Amino acid sequence: MDTGKLEVTGRAIIDANRFMTLGTADSDGRPWVSPVFYVADGYSTFYWISSPEATQVRNIAVRPEVGIVVFDSQQEPGSDEAVYMAATACELTGAELDRGLEVYLSAAPFGRGPEAFRPPGQYRAYRATVTEHSMLCPQASSEPCPVHGRVSDHRVAVFL
Repeated sequence: MDTGKLEVTGRAIIDANRFMTLGTADSDGRPWVSPVFYVADGYSTFYWISSPEATQVRNIAVRPEVGIVVFDSQQEPGSDEAVYMAATACELTGAELDRGLEVYLSAAPFGRGPEAFRPPGQYRAYRATVTEHSMLCPQASSEPCPVHGRVSDHRVAVFL
């Protein structure tokens, strides 16, 4: 299967959107999903700002593996265009914090400087580093996929 078209579409989806759905789990595996405003640095590094008291942040502290979906919520039903990602997330500190805030504040619509996102401020900067990108197989329909043999929707790895 030629994934080139999917990869172009995946990059366009990430470029055109500003909210991602961030899926986390607590230490017992209970899931939590949150929409967060993101700024991407390429297609494998995503930055956002959250309160250190937010559920997703507390979950990341004990279980840094996260799931991310970026999609256009205004798309027509059935178009199925989304980028699914597995990633590792963390709070930024030191030089990583400086770099993350430089990227984030260059594109985020906030009138605050970097000092607002350092202790003792009420928000912190976070990063998700993607370990895998995938998209729905374009062959997924009521007919079996000639490549994967499945009838139901299924994902294929893409390299963004």
